[in-house]
Amino acid sequence: MSQVRVRFAPSPTGFFHIGSARTALFNWLYARHTGGTFILRIEDTDQARNSEAFLNLIYESLDWLGMDWDEGPVFRKNGGGDYGPYRQSQRGDIYQRYKQQLLDSGRAYEKDGAIWFKLLGERYKVFDDHRKKEVEKVKTAPVVIDDRIRGRVERQEDEDFVIFRSDGNPVFHFVNVVDDIEMKVSHIIRGEDHLSNTSKHVRLYEGFGVTAPVFAHIPLILKSPEMGQGKMSKRDKGALIEEYQQRHFLPEALVNYLALLGWNPGDDREKMPIADIVKLFDLPGVNQSNAKFDGKKLANMNMVYLLEQPADRFVSLARDYFAKQPTGATVMANEAYFRDIMLLAQPKIKSVDELGAYTGYFFTDDFSIDPKVTEKVMAKGDPKARLTELGAAVPAMDFSSDATIETALKSLAESKGLGFGDYQAVARLAVSGTNAGPSLTSIFRVLGKEKVLQRLRKLLEVS
Repeated sequence: MSQVRVRFAPSPTGFFHIGSARTALFNWLYARHTGGTFILRIEDTDQARNSEAFLNLIYESLDWLGMDWDEGPVFRKNGGGDYGPYRQSQRGDIYQRYKQQLLDSGRAYEKDGAIWFKLLGERYKVFDDHRKKEVEKVKTAPVVIDDRIRGRVERQEDEDFVIFRSDGNPVFHFVNVVDDIEMKVSHIIRGEDHLSNTSKHVRLYEGFGVTAPVFAHIPLILKSPEMGQGKMSKRDKGALIEEYQQRHFLPEALVNYLALLGWNPGDDREKMPIADIVKLFDLPGVNQSNAKFDGKKLANMNMVYLLEQPADRFVSLARDYFAKQPTGATVMANEAYFRDIMLLAQPKIKSVDELGAYTGYFFTDDFSIDPKVTEKVMAKGDPKARLTELGAAVPAMDFSSDATIETALKSLAESKGLGFGDYQAVARLAVSGTNAGPSLTSIFRVLGKEKVLQRLRKLLEVS
């Protein structure tokens, strides 16, 4: 059994960010790749900003993405374990015990009501221009971090630092190190913005007489060029996992995209089943350079996954979407009709939330007609004559398949000395109000003769 134990430690103070999801994923992948343990630990000591709603959103999002946790808070089939509680707000007694250990060993002291961690080394005083006062410094060797992604990193800690505030609450650095010791965490995989904290953490491990875990700091996720410069924030479009759930993205497509956001499998593949990602994922494959979020690429990945869905699952996804829409009951009233329409849409959409707009004209006769398309179509050839000819020919057509409809339309065109294209644009405009969508023959077949005739005549009347 692998001794690898990794943890994801989010704070329930806001919506679940795509960067947090990527950090969780890299930890989960490494645990699954090595046969190790994936721990979920909740950093909920910020009482002013914590929210149970945000906590449940973390649970729901991880579960939706398929990132099951072996140890942690119990949620559905996830969680449990021997090293709890897995919420920092419930671990106060543990923190007090570790604080006392440092005090007893002389590695911590009280000053101004707070508890400070004491660095070892010769002490001297200098005037700090920034703080405008004299401060005490400590001569110490650089902290050397052998990071599995960043390589050798050296950082300097030359001042004692607070581990318990004057209000009695422990600080982030202290509780993280204590929890990682208690939970026997072997590898800490986190964003590179935490690299600056690591020297403090290493000194704390030394103070407790414990060997530090292996560190691996993953690259940040940057905004796409059209979004501006800098790190992707929660305010940026596409930054929240909740958005993708609401848009009915496939979780496996999002996981696939996130895995490749800063990690290279060693070949040119982009679409990869999760089993292959788990098999290939390792820390040396994680890039040092920051990754750029690309919403278009993610949408395309989702489209590729949608295309490959079995018919039954795609229709089920469509039902889930329409069930939340005001017109859902009406749209799904005729199950066979609904299924036919959804399967026509499947090859054409990038996400399930496009289904309402893409298929709307199938479910009502009062659909809008694009004025720009109308102007373009009605200005070419003799569209009124074509509508009249279609209206006369449709009653005798065989609507049993796309092939029979296509044959009938081509025969009509040939009889008039025209081509199929001379009828296609105006017929599509009449039955759908636009110039895009499934094939014209498919629209005819699914709508049926009666509706097709009605729509042909309606456009002829108003044109």
